Amino acid sequence: MARSEERIHKLRSEREPQKALAIRFFRRPVPIRRVELDRLIHEQTRLGIVSALAVNESLSFKDLKRILKTSDGNLSVHARKLETAEYISCSKSFEGRMPKTEYRLTSLGRRALERYLDQMEELIRAARVH
Repeated sequence: MARSEERIHKLRSEREPQKALAIRFFRRPVPIRRVELDRLIHEQTRLGIVSALAVNESLSFKDLKRILKTSDGNLSVHARKLETAEYISCSKSFEGRMPKTEYRLTSLGRRALERYLDQMEELIRAARVH
């Protein structure tokens, strides 16, 4: 910094300490486009469900519970939200006397996941540039 800039910076920092820090570290504004993430997928357990189903044709409730290391209730609540949004489909059957629940990713869910991943990649690129 030139002497006159240093003096101005010192005067500003005495009057407005927060503004001086902003001036010192950010000489010009950094343009970052606001990205609206899909809040339904962004939650950790739901992202895990959708991601696991994206790489498997279908998964049982038991398999998802094991993969995500979560409780029955937690998995059930999050799967229901994804099912209501039509991101996944659920089919129930019996194997012998035991109930079996199978989940599949729908085409709408696959598009939503792709859009979400594109948005996350954009955020990562923006963060790495600056």
